[in-house]
Amino acid sequence: MAYILFAEDDTTLRNAITLALKSEGYEVRACKDGAEALATYAERHPDLLILDVMMPRKSGYDVCAEIRRNDDLLPVMFLTAKSSEEDVVLGLGLGADDFIAKPVRLDVLLARIAVILKWTKRVGPATAQSDTFKIGDALIDATRFAVRRNGEPDLSITIRELGLLRTFAAHPGEVLSRDALLDAVWGENYFASSRTLDQHIVQIRRKLGESGNLIETVRGTGYRLRHT
Repeated sequence: MAYILFAEDDTTLRNAITLALKSEGYEVRACKDGAEALATYAERHPDLLILDVMMPRKSGYDVCAEIRRNDDLLPVMFLTAKSSEEDVVLGLGLGADDFIAKPVRLDVLLARIAVILKWTKRVGPATAQSDTFKIGDALIDATRFAVRRNGEPDLSITIRELGLLRTFAAHPGEVLSRDALLDAVWGENYFASSRTLDQHIVQIRRKLGESGNLIETVRGTGYRLRHT
């Protein structure tokens, strides 16, 4: 069963979520702040990292940023009472995969965990195809989870970003609805929001550089990768 590293400074919530995770059969290591989470991560890398955003010593954002310097593939989920557009953009920019709003509904949390672990196992490094593909002038290395642009330094991409890029590359010129993209990359019934998808699109456009303009917004529907 998957090993989950979980950091939350609220003792009552930390104990409740830890109990719920263990009741589902997960191995859990619970931490009371961000610094403890980083130290625990260094001892043993988890299959999933769940972080409260506002914690003593190091915030969830700080923990995610430090881990992402060397680990682009670990799925990261934030628990947060902060839900402004700026907060979501910041978290996704750091490489977060999802946000769970407080107060936390345990049934929703458990459902999202189950799907993200299943999806990560399916597309993670153990099963990633040893190939590359192009979107415009950007070369996507699916094995290394990286984007290469015209001799510039490689940019790391997350599993979700790779999933979106693969989906667009497989359907050039086709209008893909938001629901279709969410189902393809987050999994059916994952409850991910359109805002999460839109911010991931912002990130992959940025990483593709000029080629990011090929991913067009189709108002009221979704997105399309324009033929080149």
